[in-house]
Amino acid sequence: MHIVIAKSLLTGLLSLLASLALSFTFVPILGGEVAGAGLVMTIVCPLAISIPASAVLFSQSERVRRAEAMASDALTKLAAAYEELHRQSRQDGLTGLSNRSAFMEELQAFSREGVTGALIFLDLDHFKSINDRHGHATGDEVLRRTGQMLATYRGQFNIAGRLGGEEFALFQAGLTVDEMLRWCEDIRELIEGLDVRSASRSSVQVSASIGAVHCVSGFDPQECLRAADVNLYEAKSLGRNRVVSSI
Repeated sequence: MHIVIAKSLLTGLLSLLASLALSFTFVPILGGEVAGAGLVMTIVCPLAISIPASAVLFSQSERVRRAEAMASDALTKLAAAYEELHRQSRQDGLTGLSNRSAFMEELQAFSREGVTGALIFLDLDHFKSINDRHGHATGDEVLRRTGQMLATYRGQFNIAGRLGGEEFALFQAGLTVDEMLRWCEDIRELIEGLDVRSASRSSVQVSASIGAVHCVSGFDPQECLRAADVNLYEAKSLGRNRVVSSI
């Protein structure tokens, strides 16, 4: 408000100076004299008209400016909220990894780009028993810790996702078959080495069965995931906590 008043007074002063300059320039030329009532009108009229009119104009301009600022802020917050919702719609809330739809979408994009690599499908062994014996809070902690470990493998052409329940999937680009096997064993050992404690501080045994498949250029994501799932089932049938792979 103080700015509006200051601007209005300044406008009134400039109008007064302009009025006096015009009067003292042209009235004598026309044979008149700037004095008496004429001088009063020369002073009063610019002030009486310009100050209120300027105050209304500047006040409206300030309201418009504030409204535009509020609208811009609202749009920024709306865009941020949309981005957050979009991120949440693609992310598993417990582990922070990609959810199934986001994982498959990225895998399909890699296929279109001709990326090759290793796809693994893993399932935590005896997870229901962990929940039943130690409680769901401990089960959630196992999932979180597994997700944190798998997240370290994410990169430009490397993705990790939780496909549902205790099932996870990873894709690592550029690996050969031999490198894939070593990578799978590394992951199996890291999961087996997770130090998870229950609420009673007892140690929780964690392991995973892993099915792996090597993906060639232009691979079909659904077919590769099915092949990895078949290998996963075989790993479980062979006793769990092991890797079964195919080319």
